[in-house]
Amino acid sequence: MSTWMDRLGRVGVWTSDLRNEDHAGAAAAAAELASLGYKTLWTPGGAGGDVMADVERALDAAPGAVIATGILNIWRHEPADVGRWWRGLGEARQARVMLGLGISHSLLIGDAYAKPVATMSAYLDKLDAEGVQKDRRCLAALAPRMLQLAATRTAGSHPYLTTPEHTAQARAAMGPGALLAPEQGVILETDPARAREKGAASLALYMRLPNYVNNWRRLGFSEEDVTTPSDKLVDAIFAWGTPQQIKARIDEHVAAGADHVCIQVISGERLPGGDLAGLRAACRELAPVLL
Repeated sequence: MSTWMDRLGRVGVWTSDLRNEDHAGAAAAAAELASLGYKTLWTPGGAGGDVMADVERALDAAPGAVIATGILNIWRHEPADVGRWWRGLGEARQARVMLGLGISHSLLIGDAYAKPVATMSAYLDKLDAEGVQKDRRCLAALAPRMLQLAATRTAGSHPYLTTPEHTAQARAAMGPGALLAPEQGVILETDPARAREKGAASLALYMRLPNYVNNWRRLGFSEEDVTTPSDKLVDAIFAWGTPQQIKARIDEHVAAGADHVCIQVISGERLPGGDLAGLRAACRELAPVLL
């Protein structure tokens, strides 16, 4: 069994609801997810905001869990600020944080966005100087050069919106030993039309972001697949059906080289402030099968 699987668990949870404005509700969700046996909870930070405060609240709410960022947008957070926060955590809490870092997207950053690998490498140089340990950070890497950077300069990679085929390619690119922790969207819906409708709706934003679209092209999807999106793409990106069918997809990632898979529950609900109740119910239903 890999060291990373021991530390992070085989299956974790990726959810924006840990950053819910209802801090008490988010804390209760984090506590329940950890009590169910999800050892690592991932929370996004691509849009910026006070991600680090949200991480600290989750650390308090789920004292036995690792809290990971998926991701911290390097354009939104100066390395000196990250380093200052990191040192303030202290060793015990640092041991429970995985700092996922991402280069974001040109559409969101604008004209400043250029040379992603070189920019990320320079950012990591500054984190080194700030004392942020290599094995407590990972990269949202998809393409070969960023995967290689992840393997040499961080613990490894946290790919998003990918497939087991990409997991196998990422493992080959990074080699053994590097962390590989893909996100996997899951839809607890057995009706194909409803499941695919929810998946396609969830992809709407990402269809505009070249980093993801180019990665799907590299995986062999056609122009029609990546612009519609097609049922083929939705079925490849999302695991839908029964808990047992969802487990089968996670097993595929692990067989392809993943150390840890973090599930993102796709409910299809558009509720103000998120869907804490739906998240908790889905993770409760999945836990006996996945953990």
